Amino acid sequence: QVQLVESGGGLVQAGGSLRLSCVASGRTFINSDMGWFRQAPGKEREFVGGSIGSGGIINYADSVKGRFTISRVYAKNAVYLQMNSLKPEDTAIYYCAASNWYDTGKWDYWGQGTQVTVSS
Repeated sequence: QVQLVESGGGLVQAGGSLRLSCVASGRTFINSDMGWFRQAPGKEREFVGGSIGSGGIINYADSVKGRFTISRVYAKNAVYLQMNSLKPEDTAIYYCAASNWYDTGKWDYWGQGTQVTVSS
């Protein structure tokens, strides 16, 4: 059974930092994309960033570039999201996701989500 488990969410003041972790189990994702999405109340789920393709290129949404950093440890089946200079508009449930194979454009596995709340 494949599982993606996120951790590290919480409440932080604007300008603060949080680090989210996602560890996958049940299969290896060494040949898969892994990334992060978020969904704010009343909004659609959006792509935050991810490790994409065989080369593990890191892509980011424009809204988080320069503030968020994604890293990946293949040996641990893990992906991380370091969030700095957080803003109230970053408040959302953050989801980890993975694909069956890299570069398909499809996200096949999802975590349960972790809440991030940024107070002003």
